[in-house]
Amino acid sequence: MTNKASIDKALQEKWSAEVDIEIPFHDVDLLAIAWHGHYVRYFEIARCALFDKMDYNYKQMEASGFAWPVIDLHVRYVQPSEFQQIIRVKATLIECEYRLKVKYLVTDAATGKRLTKGHTVQVAVDMEKQEMCLASPKILFDKVGVPYAF
Repeated sequence: MTNKASIDKALQEKWSAEVDIEIPFHDVDLLAIAWHGHYVRYFEIARCALFDKMDYNYKQMEASGFAWPVIDLHVRYVQPSEFQQIIRVKATLIECEYRLKVKYLVTDAATGKRLTKGHTVQVAVDMEKQEMCLASPKILFDKVGVPYAF
């Protein structure tokens, strides 16, 4: 078995990605702030950038025989995002042994002020068997460069 805490620290140092997003008019409500449900999409955009950096994007996941559905989502709203504000969304891989956990930090791109934070949890599903995997598949460990634990 590997030391989970040290893997997490190494992953956080190496596996993060940031994207800048300008809040479009169609994302805001009557108060001219981003509707809360759009943050899930902002997280997804950053997560896709992270998976691209890992060289294991959703198409590659599918080709490897696994799907990775989101099974848990948490969002903590700190400050609202406004129309035409440029936000920076950072996605960081923090866990990979049994599940794929990604944390998010949304900040104002100009000031660095924290706006929102959250995390998602995804699990591997063997597409051939249509079964959830109890541990992450070896290909994920290979992609992130940590020893396979099982």
